[in-house]
Amino acid sequence: MSVAFVKEESAETASETLLPDRPVSPHPNLATEAGLKALELQLQEARAAYDAAGAIEDVNERRRQAAGPLRDLRYLRERVRTAQLVPPPASSETVAFGSTVTFVRDNGRGQTYRIVGEDEADPKAGSISYVSPVARGLAGRSVGDVVSIGEHELEIVAISF
Repeated sequence: MSVAFVKEESAETASETLLPDRPVSPHPNLATEAGLKALELQLQEARAAYDAAGAIEDVNERRRQAAGPLRDLRYLRERVRTAQLVPPPASSETVAFGSTVTFVRDNGRGQTYRIVGEDEADPKAGSISYVSPVARGLAGRSVGDVVSIGEHELEIVAISF
């Protein structure tokens, strides 16, 4: 539709409100139960934000306010659709998706992380993505194993779930 038929400043203004898609990882979209619930909640929030933007009367402002939620809706719909729910690990003998791993770095610093899906990973909150170098290096290992990650060595001291 030409912008001549709508109340827009210009075609340039209309194109400024179309945001590019958020990048989607090429890795399988593995998720814990909590991670999938968080994605579903984010999807609901994006829908609500998009609906709220749709109520704005000024067409230019409506487009600006709807751009972010619309992009998030596209991303989150795809992530929820492709999510593969992974059950908790059956054992704490080896590191697996969903495990919480405590290790000591070669400099003596101890760290604990839970291995989760990409969308739920938050290192500051104690979770890392299963595709991260640390998680990949730890996967399948047991307590007492020493793993080389880059220039550092990590010794696994505990595994739980």
